[in-house]
Amino acid sequence: MNIEELREYCLSLKGTTESFPFDEFSLVLKVQGKMFALIPLDNPETQIALKCDPERAIALREEFSAIVPAWHFNKKHWNTILIDPSISRIFLCELINHSYELVVAGLPKKLKEELNN
Repeated sequence: MNIEELREYCLSLKGTTESFPFDEFSLVLKVQGKMFALIPLDNPETQIALKCDPERAIALREEFSAIVPAWHFNKKHWNTILIDPSISRIFLCELINHSYELVVAGLPKKLKEELNN
């Protein structure tokens, strides 16, 4: 997947918005105002940082060399996925969905209800 495909997939998830809050080189994807993905636009390698539960993060890092701790997030809860041939599109979409669902699960009840309407 390239950056535009990553962006389009994330935006296809219900309630997702995008912004450039850090600088014009980092695309942030949010659901109900809570970040679930960050795509650095100034890196020559296509990559995406995603939220992940700590146990799964450790297992993924042990299994895939293309998954490393995110450089500026809590390393227990975020992974940077370097997009290379070892990461299939289906698996990457599953990782994005996991991040999205973790954020949605942590939303207050009112925001979850708004998302489902």
